[in-house]
Amino acid sequence: MSHPLHPALVHFPVAGWSLATAADVASSWLGEPAWRFAAISMSAGCLVALAAMAAGLREFAKLRDGHPALPVANRHMLFALAAFCAYATSLLLRWSQGGLHAPGTLALAASIAGFVLLAVTGWLGGQLVYAHGVGVSRGGE
Repeated sequence: MSHPLHPALVHFPVAGWSLATAADVASSWLGEPAWRFAAISMSAGCLVALAAMAAGLREFAKLRDGHPALPVANRHMLFALAAFCAYATSLLLRWSQGGLHAPGTLALAASIAGFVLLAVTGWLGGQLVYAHGVGVSRGGE
């Protein structure tokens, strides 16, 4: 298969995490159904993100030393890892005494920080594709 898998997979954690942050913010008005939905979306996003990151690492390994996209790829990878850590932290902060609870201030802050980091990650991913042509086949390459 010549098509990179990473771009196909990233939509799932992006959607799961974005919905989770929106539900977290909405839980102030909507209560338990919203924060429970946020936890489920966040969990799904974290699980699929592992596959997306593995596929991204495979694509990253194809970049040779000195490739002009390498600095952007490094930043993309670091921001993606930071977003994953923020959402995983938010998810872990919701668990206490074996049960899921409404997100506290720190869990909500981690969710919002994760969303900001995710946005930067996506922008950098766009730079890799559109400015550097990473993963793009050009005329039979």
